[in-house]
Amino acid sequence: MKKIWNLLLFLILLSSCNNTNKHVNPTDYIPENASVIIPIHNLESLKSNLNNSDFLNELSKSKTYENLSEKLENLKHLNTTNLLLLCFNYDEQNNLHYTIITKQTADLFAVDSLPNIKVESYPFQKISINKTEIEKNITYNTFKDSIFIASSSKHILEKSLTTKNKNEDLKSILRTTDDTKAFSILINNKEQKPAQSIFIKDSIPFKSFTNNTLVDADISQDNFILSGITKATDSTKSLINVFKNSVAKVNKTANIAPSNSDGFMSFTFDDFAVFNKNLKLHRQDSSETSSSLFDNIIEVGVIYEGNNQAVVLNSLDAIATKDALLNEQNLADTYRQIEIFDFSETALFNKTFSPFITSSKANYYVNIDDFFVFANNKETLENIIANYQNKTTYGERDYYQDTTVHLTDASSLLIVTNNPTLENHIQKNLGEEFDIRLDSYKASAFQFVYDNNFAHVNIIIKKNKTRARENSITELYNIKLDADLLINPQLVKNHITNQKEIIVQDIKNNLYMISNKGKVLWKKQLPGAVLGQIQQIDMYKNGRLQLAFATSNKVYVLDRNGKEVAPFPLNFKDAITQPLSVFEYDNNKKYRLLVTQGKNVLMYDAKGKTVKGFKFNSAESAINHQPQHFRIGSKDYLTIKTDNKLYILDRVGKIRVPIKDKYEYSKQAVYLYNDKFTTTTKDGKLVSITTKGSSASQNLNLGNKHHLVTTSRTLVAQTDNKLTIKNKTLELDFGNYDIPKLFYLNNKIYVSVTDLQSQKVYLFDSNAELQNNFPVYGTSAIELDNLDKDRNLEFVTKGESNSVLIYQIN
Repeated sequence: MKKIWNLLLFLILLSSCNNTNKHVNPTDYIPENASVIIPIHNLESLKSNLNNSDFLNELSKSKTYENLSEKLENLKHLNTTNLLLLCFNYDEQNNLHYTIITKQTADLFAVDSLPNIKVESYPFQKISINKTEIEKNITYNTFKDSIFIASSSKHILEKSLTTKNKNEDLKSILRTTDDTKAFSILINNKEQKPAQSIFIKDSIPFKSFTNNTLVDADISQDNFILSGITKATDSTKSLINVFKNSVAKVNKTANIAPSNSDGFMSFTFDDFAVFNKNLKLHRQDSSETSSSLFDNIIEVGVIYEGNNQAVVLNSLDAIATKDALLNEQNLADTYRQIEIFDFSETALFNKTFSPFITSSKANYYVNIDDFFVFANNKETLENIIANYQNKTTYGERDYYQDTTVHLTDASSLLIVTNNPTLENHIQKNLGEEFDIRLDSYKASAFQFVYDNNFAHVNIIIKKNKTRARENSITELYNIKLDADLLINPQLVKNHITNQKEIIVQDIKNNLYMISNKGKVLWKKQLPGAVLGQIQQIDMYKNGRLQLAFATSNKVYVLDRNGKEVAPFPLNFKDAITQPLSVFEYDNNKKYRLLVTQGKNVLMYDAKGKTVKGFKFNSAESAINHQPQHFRIGSKDYLTIKTDNKLYILDRVGKIRVPIKDKYEYSKQAVYLYNDKFTTTTKDGKLVSITTKGSSASQNLNLGNKHHLVTTSRTLVAQTDNKLTIKNKTLELDFGNYDIPKLFYLNNKIYVSVTDLQSQKVYLFDSNAELQNNFPVYGTSAIELDNLDKDRNLEFVTKGESNSVLIYQIN
């Protein structure tokens, strides 16, 4: 707006390395006349959210977006967790420039190894300024008072260094940002046109509507939500102040606006006389005009249908309003038993409510319950009558209700658009036409609620998904990561919401936490790959869960925000060769962490201290599966397996079950199946061992490459294209199958298997029946659970090489 939408694009910035001891407020360096300021609280989360936002991906098709992306290309190397201010200015030639302000840190910027980089330094008032050129893109950067400052304009940078920003109103509103959000946006309308207009038809420049607007951004794949405040210090010049001394009322225009209309505007007040006085002061209108028609009106709406408009009056007393229209009772027509009357004061609404209404001509009107609707033609009124009677208004639509859950019930001003209107609105603000497709954004809302000398702002742009049919499979989210996946997506519990979240790692060893709404919550760099499944423990016994896992040389415990919990990580000189095992013997949160190194096993408690009473130190050969724990009656059993021997131990590591027979064991896990320790041999035989140590083997006709998973009574085995569930064997299409997974949810058993060759996910029940609408696309084994609080199950899988998919089973 010149252009607010694109200003969200940016990916990042620049810096250099110096040090001083003097500290000042970074806002002091904000350039004068900055049109837009974006405080960034979480840079990594922001980059991921912007990359995964479907709405912003549509905006990226614009030339404006492309030009800004190219201009900011130099700024993608910034690495900071501190608050960062991104400012935009126009110079005298109307060229857009950016400025970056953040705290100086040692590793803020590293470009030495980049090809085609050129850095020159020059002095400026005892300060060294770098001119950094990468692929012909130039950035000027320096630091002062431990603050790093970079700009695409030499003049703006130098002026920021010598001129302190004294705009206290701007600084005051910046202090209200929500630092739990990835970023915020401040639009300074006093400067050069940062935004054009938020209104659908009647052109009210945003600059004349308000002064400063600050919104906190909440972005996910489907949602683009901005919430904050707007403030105008001039009492009458800014249109937002016409709501001063008025109480916002519940907006009901949606209940009369047809869902096939382009959208609607609604503004409310508790006293028309007060509102009218403010509006006339704004217009500098000294004329004495009045109409009893508005005496009981608390809401005025405008419905937009192509080139036609209808004005809606919502009355507190419909009988009194009818009385005010006694002189307007000439019957023009009747439609569906609703009388349509002529209206003689065709310019009344333009005259009374300008600039909100400027191009509406009222020739006819109807009364429907508490609504009085005026339009320039009968066809518009007939469409409104039909939709109201058919219950096909905005208020009846799921997608509108889905949008309004983010809004307050009462608004001083509410603007709602359908998807074509939103597309046109964006192109108008960007000043260009491009191929933008927002078909799923069926109801977007702009809400203002006036308070004490400021107004609350909510902007909701979100995908509105239609209700899925029974038993269908819906792809909810497709989350793209910064690099290809290294491990399959896993599910962990959010102890705050009791819902599930997703953990995954990419090939650059970045560990991601992703919400069940597809939003990247955090990213953490690790020194190596996570081994196996990530466990959760309640280290402090307070209900707050931590993540526990091992890499090749470290054991980590992280809190739910990705921060390391002391005294972890534990460091190991010798390689860890199996995933971390976590045991809880008596369900008392006294955890035991088992670390496997070749043929050795080390046991630690939850505080990272060695458990001295554990006597098992070494197997005869390398352990081929992570240690496991079973509880049978009142006794604990620990299993440690090598290629040639299965150790069944007690808590202290002594042999509890001596096994007489010898087997060559596979790398499959041990299960407690039919009250026996069960696993397989290398040649695919099923081995069962009792608690007394007697054993038996059964030929399941499994090949050398096979997989086994069981519950206490259900056995699932897979080899080549054959999948056995209980006693029924299915012949699947020939392919390359990942390990089968077994889930017990809602008193029902599910079995999944994924063909990596054809990229298909299959889901069966315990009777080996393929579930409806499977297979679906996926490229890894799945994790199936109820991720949220609805009644539907969801599952996660790998999609493309760098993406995670979340599906819902309806």
